[in-house]
Amino acid sequence: MKIAAKISTRGILSIGIAMALAPIAQAADWYEALSDIKASADFYLRYEGASQDNALSDANALTLRTFAGIESGEYNGFSFKVEMEDSRIVLGQGDYTVGPTGYNVGEYSVIADPETTELDQAYIQYRSDNIKVKAGRQVIALDTHRFIGSVAWRQDRQTFDGISVNYKVSDNIHAFYAYVNQRNRIFAEAADFDSKDHFLNVSYSNNIGKLTAYAYLLEIDNDTDNALDTYGIRYAGSYSTDSAKWLYTAEVAKQSSENATNDFDASYLLLEAGAVVSGVTAKLGYEVLGSDDGNYGFATPLATLHKFNGWSDQFLGTPAQGLKDMSATISAKFAGGKWTAIYHQFDADEASLAIDDLGSEINLLYTTKVAERFNLGVKYANYSADDFKVDTDRVWVWVSTKF
Repeated sequence: MKIAAKISTRGILSIGIAMALAPIAQAADWYEALSDIKASADFYLRYEGASQDNALSDANALTLRTFAGIESGEYNGFSFKVEMEDSRIVLGQGDYTVGPTGYNVGEYSVIADPETTELDQAYIQYRSDNIKVKAGRQVIALDTHRFIGSVAWRQDRQTFDGISVNYKVSDNIHAFYAYVNQRNRIFAEAADFDSKDHFLNVSYSNNIGKLTAYAYLLEIDNDTDNALDTYGIRYAGSYSTDSAKWLYTAEVAKQSSENATNDFDASYLLLEAGAVVSGVTAKLGYEVLGSDDGNYGFATPLATLHKFNGWSDQFLGTPAQGLKDMSATISAKFAGGKWTAIYHQFDADEASLAIDDLGSEINLLYTTKVAERFNLGVKYANYSADDFKVDTDRVWVWVSTKF
């Protein structure tokens, strides 16, 4: 009986000690997660000039974007990130217009970089072997940014408030879903608006390509009947032979747009083919943002629009007649950096008597790295108008670094 009593006493003491130490162990884990906090900073200084063949004065902007943030370590799979964003005019070079913010309206050509200070990202994340969940304000960029992007080219990039789930079904199959209740657009907080958006993207990959199916169901939460639903499928990949690496992409999508008075349908098509030979990449592209009888053009309001259909930003909104974009791209590395040249020929998908030839554009880009820490770039866009818009020239020079 004495032996049993001793064992029982020791057992109780062991349990008591374990219970007493458990909070200490948890506190130690929390301390380790917090002690692993990483601070980051990102600086992006850019000059942009714009000249249009109209009554507006030429625009000149020198702006500095700063990201400053902290990201914690993990505790039982949980972590957090908080990041602020600031965009400022530098050296008084602010002769440009930002319409949505009321800055110099009607005076200069538009350069969409308002001065702003705002919360860029703030989310809690949970991660395990095959799943990652984020809740809060976050960057969401899917595939090539053609439908859902971060618009990081602009100084006030696009983010979303909501919850997102990345799920790795297997090594080859990945699924992504997000519900978004606020879109934080590129024109500062005054241009943000509530939404009820659903993003679904599922992909299968193998050694020669990636097949993706997606559904993007968008709704502005403004107490009106509205919906913009897009369903599509995309296949993109490459195949190497002894002489070249061959590139190919095919994508189709259908879209319906509804509001209280209208109901439109439009289609989307992308075909690309190219090759990489001796370090030189050449590619041909054909993209169609279709029209519904000349009354509505296929829309991609949450895309990184600057990336597509010419860098002069003539087609941030698709014309009601739709858009056909035939392009040729060549890029290579030499002279210490990467060079890219692109030619676009634009036409209406469903021409009218007034709108048919939508012009052409030449894009040139050079990027390089200096001292392994600084990124430098020079970029030029020349749009030649026909039945649409006016002749436009834009030029950019930038330097960026991050810590």
